[in-house]
Amino acid sequence: MKKKHLLLFGSVIFLIAVLSGCSEINEPITSDSEGIWNTYFVYPLSWLITKMAEVLGNQFGLSIIVVTIFVRLLILPLMIKQIKSTKAMQAIQPEMNKLKEKYSSKDAETQQKLQQETMALFQQHGVNPLAGCLPIFIQMPILIAFYHAIMRTTEIANHSFLWFDLGDKDPWFILPLVAGATTYIQQKISMVGQDNNPTMQMMLYIMPIMIIVFAINFPAALSLYWVIGNLFSIAQTYFIKGPDIKQAKSDKSIARAGGKKK
Repeated sequence: MKKKHLLLFGSVIFLIAVLSGCSEINEPITSDSEGIWNTYFVYPLSWLITKMAEVLGNQFGLSIIVVTIFVRLLILPLMIKQIKSTKAMQAIQPEMNKLKEKYSSKDAETQQKLQQETMALFQQHGVNPLAGCLPIFIQMPILIAFYHAIMRTTEIANHSFLWFDLGDKDPWFILPLVAGATTYIQQKISMVGQDNNPTMQMMLYIMPIMIIVFAINFPAALSLYWVIGNLFSIAQTYFIKGPDIKQAKSDKSIARAGGKKK
């Protein structure tokens, strides 16, 4: 099955799971709540945020920050694997382009040979083309579960943190703007060392705008989760891709110096 087909299939499954949970958004979440979505996603997060808040002196805002970092640490191995997979894919891109030129014909037999040799190339270099997609499928249910945990846990929704109420929209729109800005920075750092892809360049600007629009209409606690998660991702990406980022800065400096000499 092709990668895009797997992505489509996974997206449909995820959408069905989300829609099945949305019908219960107005029902309080408790240990007695039934269903896979409530039992394994929403209630554990609600319980963890509540217990952490008790430890932190009934500070639910701080609890969300701590739980967000904890969740990010849990999926850190997947995120590291995603970044390394992206770098590996970039490294073998010239060989993949050669294969596409070699098997440029669109007939079924030629395309089958292209797929076979492409998979052989992946195996030779230990590259898993789907590794970069897995963190997305892991993070999205967590994001929706956070939304449910916030809205369906009275203790969380009724508390305030800094200038905003956790269960309501940010009245000053500060968090949505920060969420959009950190999304842009996170994507920008992730793209360092990669070829200029028109689609990725377009998403670099579209994704932050989408996040801002969503964050404006969602509870501030969810925006807080997104901002902290982005900051964590920026730090981890900078740590892992440090050499690539330094090289990119060096190349830009050399290019500018060359331009001035001319």
